Amino acid sequence: MPNITVELLAGRTVEQRKAFARAVTDHAVEILGARPQDVRMVFTEITPDTVANGGVLASEDDSRAGVVAKFAMD
Repeated sequence: MPNITVELLAGRTVEQRKAFARAVTDHAVEILGARPQDVRMVFTEITPDTVANGGVLASEDDSRAGVVAKFAMD
């Protein structure tokens, strides 16, 4: 039974999570030979101030400002 944990910036829609879950499940079935009902996925939403890349919080990283702003508005 594949157990898959996905961390995403908060703000993704239910439709986006459903589409992602379906695509990952389809690939787990194809590649791992798992049954669809045995593929378990947990989504954890994170905020830009709880994740850092290269030692810089995403909320303070100018190169990520567009992505952070997009999801902060939702």
